[in-house]
Amino acid sequence: MTKVDIEKPRFGWALTGSGHFFKESIEIMRRLPALDVFVSKAAAEVLRMYKQEMDLPPTTRIFKDTTASAAPVGGFYYGVYHTLIVAPATSNTVAKCVYGISDNLATNVFAQAGKCRVPAIVFACDTAPEMDTEAPKGMVKVYPRRIDLENTEKLKLFEDTRVVETIADLEAAVEARLQWLRSSSS
Repeated sequence: MTKVDIEKPRFGWALTGSGHFFKESIEIMRRLPALDVFVSKAAAEVLRMYKQEMDLPPTTRIFKDTTASAAPVGGFYYGVYHTLIVAPATSNTVAKCVYGISDNLATNVFAQAGKCRVPAIVFACDTAPEMDTEAPKGMVKVYPRRIDLENTEKLKLFEDTRVVETIADLEAAVEARLQWLRSSSS
């Protein structure tokens, strides 16, 4: 990878510990130009449980949650990222984002994106009172708690943050961001 690849403004993508549309999220990641992936410890477990390979383009950099200070977040200060995507986002991640708790790589990059006015797209997993989601052994029904649904609604009020509730909405939000980036660079 050349220095030019690294310095180019990039997408940042934070993976959390959710299996909800995890494989589909990785498919979207594979289509993005200039991408860095932030893998929380919980996301690393999900990758193993779902036996999922990321198989991303060679210019993709992968940062794992291995340091207490989450050193990789520094790129947000220096304009390395034009967009952060947090997908899929667990109810735990959403709650921490809402209440300003940045104690893992995913929540730390969300906090730094906000502080640096980098737009974020968050694919919240818990968005309806009853949902079907994929577990390692197949589909299961889940019933998000009222607090989970309330936190998703609170996150929608954050500036420079777009919360999406379906994989189709995530794809549309990413495509809209790509179009905006293309039009702003021409």
